[in-house]
Amino acid sequence: MAETSPADGDWPSQAADTIVRVVGQVRDATTGRVEGVARAIVYGLLAGILGGVIAVLFAIALVRFINIWVPGDVWAAHLITGVIFTLGGMVLYKQRHPKPEHDD
Repeated sequence: MAETSPADGDWPSQAADTIVRVVGQVRDATTGRVEGVARAIVYGLLAGILGGVIAVLFAIALVRFINIWVPGDVWAAHLITGVIFTLGGMVLYKQRHPKPEHDD
C-alpha cells in the first residue's frame, strides 16, 4: 500500500494516529512501572499485616495449649512461652549480619 502524502487529505487521520500511538507508548512506559510498584507496596503491606495477625494468634494458641497440658497455673504457660520466644530471638540475633562500621 502506498504512503499518502499530506496533499492527499488524509494527514489529519495520520497525525491523530501518531499522537495516539505516542501517548499510548508514554503512558505504558510510565504508568506500567508505577502500577507495578503500587501493587508491590499494597501486597507487601497486606502480607505484613496478615503475618502480624498470624503471629499474635499463634502466640495466644501456644499459651493456651501449654496451659492445658502443663501442670500449674497460667504463669507456667507464660514462663515457657517467654523462654521459647527469648531463645528464638537470641538465635535470630546471632544470625544477623551487622553493617561494617565506617570511620567518618
